[in-house]
Amino acid sequence: MTVQLDLLRHGETEQGGGLRGSIDDALTATGWAQLRGALANALSAQQGGASWDRIVSSPLQRCARFAEEVAQMQGIAFSFEPALQELHFGDWEGLSSAALMQQDAQGLGQFWADPYAFTPPNGEPLTQFEARILASLEQLQHKYAGERILLITHGGVMRLLLARARGFARSDLMQVSVGHAQLIRLELDADGQLRERLCKHL
Repeated sequence: MTVQLDLLRHGETEQGGGLRGSIDDALTATGWAQLRGALANALSAQQGGASWDRIVSSPLQRCARFAEEVAQMQGIAFSFEPALQELHFGDWEGLSSAALMQQDAQGLGQFWADPYAFTPPNGEPLTQFEARILASLEQLQHKYAGERILLITHGGVMRLLLARARGFARSDLMQVSVGHAQLIRLELDADGQLRERLCKHL
């Protein structure tokens, strides 16, 4: 059986743009408004109650606090999944692209051209990031086959899964764009295949 995955990226955070990675900063008021607006749009297209059977969230607070709010409001189960945290950027954590252009323009260029071929200093290789994300999805498929899951996570996680669903080459990963509070729908089948689905409330 398939699992319906509605992936929601967190909203704007207190420390602003740049490579958030493992930094555990909180949502701004704007970030909360972005997420609540996305949720309202999603629920407005639904009839008969909650849109999801459960919520699974990254434990970082920019995802976790909203997951708790939605779970309480909708009266559905939720859990945290550490494997769905953002890519760890090592020495680049918290830096903006502008700052990196000053500090390590060559490395940044290599990363954007093919993040699988270049790892930020002391960062997490994309192969390891991909492996933990896909292993987590496999567990979700086994545990929750046939269910509808709201997965609250990060831009890098969503970019990786969208690229796979669209059949992109690894070198094209950074061509996928995911905005704050963006909601996308994927289906995960028993063989681990991902498919992107049109969602009326997007």
